[in-house]
Amino acid sequence: MRKKILTMGAAALVACSTPAIAQDNGALKEIIDQYWAYQLEQYPAFASSLGIEDKIGRVSDASLEAEDKRVAKAKTWLAQLTAIDITSLSENDKTNYGILQRSLAEQIEANGYGQRTINFTNRGGWHQNFASMQNNLPFRNAQDYRTYINRLKQYATVNDQSITVANQALAGGYVQPCVSMVGYETSISGLIKEDATESRFYQPFMRKRPETIDEATFASLANEAAEVIGSIINPAVKNHLDWYMKDYAPNCAKAPGVSAQPGGDKYYDFRIRQMTTTEKSADEIHNIGVSEVARIRAEMVEVAKEAGYDSREAFIEHLRTDPQYYAKTPEELMEKVARMTKIIDGKMPSIIGKLARLPYGIKEIPAETAEGTTTAYYNPGSPDVGIAGFYYVNTSKLDQRPFWEIPALSVHEAVPGHHMQIALQQELDMPDFRKYGAFFTAFVEGWGLYSERLGIEMDLYDTPAKNMGRLSYEMWRACRLVVDTGIHSKGWSKQRAIDFMTDNTALSTANIEAEVNRYISWPGQALAYKMGELKIRELRGKATTELGEKFDLREFHDVVLGQGAVPLDILEAQVNRWIEAKKAS
Repeated sequence: MRKKILTMGAAALVACSTPAIAQDNGALKEIIDQYWAYQLEQYPAFASSLGIEDKIGRVSDASLEAEDKRVAKAKTWLAQLTAIDITSLSENDKTNYGILQRSLAEQIEANGYGQRTINFTNRGGWHQNFASMQNNLPFRNAQDYRTYINRLKQYATVNDQSITVANQALAGGYVQPCVSMVGYETSISGLIKEDATESRFYQPFMRKRPETIDEATFASLANEAAEVIGSIINPAVKNHLDWYMKDYAPNCAKAPGVSAQPGGDKYYDFRIRQMTTTEKSADEIHNIGVSEVARIRAEMVEVAKEAGYDSREAFIEHLRTDPQYYAKTPEELMEKVARMTKIIDGKMPSIIGKLARLPYGIKEIPAETAEGTTTAYYNPGSPDVGIAGFYYVNTSKLDQRPFWEIPALSVHEAVPGHHMQIALQQELDMPDFRKYGAFFTAFVEGWGLYSERLGIEMDLYDTPAKNMGRLSYEMWRACRLVVDTGIHSKGWSKQRAIDFMTDNTALSTANIEAEVNRYISWPGQALAYKMGELKIRELRGKATTELGEKFDLREFHDVVLGQGAVPLDILEAQVNRWIEAKKAS
């Protein structure tokens, strides 16, 4: 049985609720139910990942017309929300109201910019999303496999719709910059396999056959999938590759910043608000970044001295070039990661009170995207259909993946970072639209970066090299505040951004190149990490000061994670309520 999670104020409101309150709570619940049902209808593969059966095997409509219809619905619900007296809602429902209102308003505003036609970044697009769909789908019986095959059959339609949208981006001048898209075509061509059994789309049929399916049926399904890959998937991907090389790549944008696009300045302001959940300007964030870079740089100097080096630069050069810090094979790197994750797992009860039940695993990033993407990332699991979360590790360019980064990387992507936060959110007793659909980047990535700092208390950085790895990662995120705003608001070139990160971080050349490309093609997203982490650290400092001996770190973390991903103002309100309740007790 699920336990009801209520603040003291919310419990009191529920206990003595008036008919007016019940009416307003009921109106909000009806809007939330309609909204969530519509999300599941519009994103059927996502619905399947939550255990909702779809025998037809539908896929999302990728056209602009479909998005316009979704936005029309959002406007209707937003209007209905304004008719509700928020002061009469319980504390929990005030949070539900605020999150839904923000989500709807951002969806509506985003659709008003020409940049809505930008439907891929240098990290991937609809082709990679479709190939990765299998990671979150159940494959328990023959129907699950048939549903998957039916979705594969619709890939050509999704591809055509997506190219149509991208052509509108070309026509409007909303095109990804040339400097960030070098080698992007391999993410497309890498999906084309003449032998269908080698295709990523075929991977579900390479798994162990479920006992619910007999051998003949499974073989028949596998043969059908192979035929679909050969007759539908491969031709569509080839068309995509041909379009990209002939139509898109030759017309890529010359300027790296989004401000060079029509309406780009206003769009970047929106992206800052959306990604940070704050009202800070590009200049304010840039200056915060400059300040953080100076602070972290001074700490790096001290760590270099501890390691016996005369300068920070000399120690970083040693870390970047000494072969002892680098794996010779992908398997060696994965073994190092696996050992570190188990060490971290054993320390989790000391810093978190409520631990997630869902386990996580580790996998290698797919080869066709590895060389152009980041060092690692996390893919959420699904307790509803029995899928674990996965921490994906980049095993390309092994001479650029140092061992001393592994502790900070692992606490961010796995636990107590992304896996712990997202898996816990899936267990909370709150509306499904928040459990499964609320993803506020400032909170999610802010918690991930804050988790890297928790590695200090977990004694993970037990050598100067590992501690420099932590500081390098924190510097990386501080540099993002400077570089992202520099590129998109201040006219920085790609080389200026690379030089700034090379001078200040200990990241490898390949990582810096991949990261700057990411910031160019995904404006504003990189700002979320440091802004979120700074807010969590600020709230922890406040709680420590005001509570004194009453402060409990495990309890603080449970409070931060106790409402799932929320905007930073809502996070601050929930921590403040906890501080006052602790004082009163």
